Amino acid sequence: MARRKATDPDRRVGVLLVNPGGPGDSGVDFAVRRAPSHFSADVQEKFDIVGFDPRGVGGSQPVRCSQELLNQRPSAYPRNQAEFDQLAEYNRTLREDCRRHSGPVFDHADTLSVVRDMEALRRSLGEKKINYFGHSYGTLIGEQYAEEYGDRIRTMALTANIDHSLGAREFLVSSAATAEDSFHQFVKWCKSTSSCALHGRDVTAIWDNLLARADRGEIRDPENPDQVLTANAIAFAAFKEYFYGPDWDELATYVAELDAQEPKARPPSQQPQQPRPETSQGAVQQTTAYPFHAVFCQDWRFRPKDYREFAGLTKAELRAAPHMRGAPRTHPAVAGCVGWPNEVNNPQHRLRITEAPKILMLHSLHDPANNYAWATNVHRQTRRTTGLLPYEGAGHSVYGRSDCTRDVVDDYLTELKIPSAGSRCGPAAMN
Repeated sequence: MARRKATDPDRRVGVLLVNPGGPGDSGVDFAVRRAPSHFSADVQEKFDIVGFDPRGVGGSQPVRCSQELLNQRPSAYPRNQAEFDQLAEYNRTLREDCRRHSGPVFDHADTLSVVRDMEALRRSLGEKKINYFGHSYGTLIGEQYAEEYGDRIRTMALTANIDHSLGAREFLVSSAATAEDSFHQFVKWCKSTSSCALHGRDVTAIWDNLLARADRGEIRDPENPDQVLTANAIAFAAFKEYFYGPDWDELATYVAELDAQEPKARPPSQQPQQPRPETSQGAVQQTTAYPFHAVFCQDWRFRPKDYREFAGLTKAELRAAPHMRGAPRTHPAVAGCVGWPNEVNNPQHRLRITEAPKILMLHSLHDPANNYAWATNVHRQTRRTTGLLPYEGAGHSVYGRSDCTRDVVDDYLTELKIPSAGSRCGPAAMN
């Protein structure tokens, strides 16, 4: 863990524990490097900002797996029962490999265990009550802490909220739908913005044709011409690199650059490569930090039992997001749990928060990753203990989106002010 002390000790309110999400992102890195530019001067003056790496993440004995085995990952889109069985067998092999390299923590990397760790941190810090800021997957830590230890909370602000009550179909379809919505937001912006590199053209047709060319192996990575880009890789890049911001200008330039490529057929022996997890520093690395599925597959009981069930989920995704080819991130996430044991440490359930003070939730109406309906579902489950403020724009992060979103959170954390019911923050100007 790392603590950035309040810059004005005389005005200090308490500690603000933070988690930026993932699962797998470092809270220590967030507190040390990102907090000064992320939080307002007022928050930094009044709170010790405390970041921690959840178990299995970063400096907290990270989950590690063999790089060579990670490089052999099969497609997350099996085409028949045989390929589904191959995926399941690979996942079982990878799971055992990661367990061997990581030790006992691998079987206990779920969020409920992290919540108990956070309570231990509160005791170690000597604080009767904590303040908490959680983003994206970090909201699940907050929600479950509020269930277990609600009376130890002073304030809790959650942005881009996770709904931990969803089944596999709801989870995948809603994830696909919100990615598709972001695509349409991009098309709408490009149509009305002369600086868009695709302005005046049929952006949807260009995009669909680009993915079709990628299916034929005709599109290469501009930064690595020897690597062929699959349609799913292009969709994922648009989703993660450009929708999150959102960075519409950069996305338009990226699509225009790929579209302008001359067709170059892929040699029969060359197969598209899957994105690889980031390796750790050093000359020759045998293992790589890879905590995602150790957390995700213990937090969600997503275990498609055969190809027929998995294919049904995939078809439902595609119907919800035909232009984005389904859910770019959550499909591989669910695919990575195929073949895992059915037992789950922290299975989905409706939130039951009884002792917590009022919790502030913010969520973008056009969040590309976490559907706005997830926030409304969580709020519906916890109406007596949560207040939800919509941000009427796009993008995944919310707090620094506008003066409105920042001020609402700051007033809540520092002065315990909850916005009145029906309050909203308008969209910020887009690039």
